[in-house]
Amino acid sequence: MIFTIGHSTHPIATFLSLLAQHGVASIADVRSAPFSRRNPQFSRTNLERSLRDAAISYHFYGKELGARSEDPACYESGKVQYERLARTQLFQDGLARLEQLAAERRTAILCAEKEPLECHRTILVSRHLSARGAAILHIHADARLEPHEHAINRLIRQLRLPSEDMFRTRDDVIAEAYRMQGQRIAYTRPSEQNAIMGA
Repeated sequence: MIFTIGHSTHPIATFLSLLAQHGVASIADVRSAPFSRRNPQFSRTNLERSLRDAAISYHFYGKELGARSEDPACYESGKVQYERLARTQLFQDGLARLEQLAAERRTAILCAEKEPLECHRTILVSRHLSARGAAILHIHADARLEPHEHAINRLIRQLRLPSEDMFRTRDDVIAEAYRMQGQRIAYTRPSEQNAIMGA
């Protein structure tokens, strides 16, 4: 079992309370850049200190499992392609390392976004952990838990995809939902983003 959580704009006490409610003993930070000007309580140094005081271990996975790949082959027109990123050896090694951590301690994957469906922790990382047999539970801001399968069903409804039809299997529909959402939320390099905005 692996949890996920977005730090959002929570006060640090609220964030720690959410972790405590679900017995989380370690954090796997999958942010590529673990810093926050708007919420400095979640910048890496401050967060590590707060977690240590709460007897929760901190582990950085941003290089392996972050959304902003350093591999040029993972980009198309300046935008990260999750399918390519997931096939890299670095990403696969990161999944294996995270699975080992979760086998030893109750672990939550950390990223920034409040809504799981708006974050690569769900659309990229949880997708592939789930495919490897992990049970994923998303911790929401109100402390409720949402199984990963329920989150993806919610995504399919949001995207107004048919749950299945005569031309596609259920797995095909799920893959399409992941693809569509990945394209919507994937990181785009600033130079490309500026070009798009100026077009």
